[in-house]
Amino acid sequence: MQSETKKVLQFIKSWLINTFAVLVAVQVVHGIHFRDPGLLAPVLTALVLGILNAFIRPILVIFALPLLVFTLGLFMLVINALMLCFVSWLMQPYFQVNTFGSALLGALVISIVSVALNILTGGARVQIQRRPPPPKKSDHDGGGPVIDV
Repeated sequence: MQSETKKVLQFIKSWLINTFAVLVAVQVVHGIHFRDPGLLAPVLTALVLGILNAFIRPILVIFALPLLVFTLGLFMLVINALMLCFVSWLMQPYFQVNTFGSALLGALVISIVSVALNILTGGARVQIQRRPPPPKKSDHDGGGPVIDV
C-alpha cells in the first residue's frame, strides 16, 4: 500500500474509533447527549473533537505543562474535558455537555474506550520486555568492599 493510502486509512480508523468512543460516553454519562437521533451528529462530533485535539490541545498542553508535571499527567483529563466542553459549545444544537463534571467523566470514558480499541485494532502496541541482568563484576576489577580511613 502507498503511504498516502495508509494515512487515509489510519485517519478513517481513528475517526471511527473516536466516534464509537463518543457514542459510548453518551450512553454511559448522563450529562452528555445528542439532540439528533441519527448518526450524523456523532460522526461530526468526533470529527470536530479530532480536529481540536490535533490543533488546540497541544497549545493547552504547553501552557499547562507545570500542572501536568505536578499532577503526574492527571491534568490531561481536565484538558480533555475542556476540549469536550469546547466541542459542545461549537456543536451546540446537536451535541450537549451539561456540566464540567459530565465532561470530565466523558473524557475519561472516551480515553479508556479509545485506548482499548486502539490496542485491539493494532493502532497502539503494548510491549513488555525483561531486561538482562547487569554483568557481574569480577574480583580483579576492584569491586570489593571499600574501607575509608
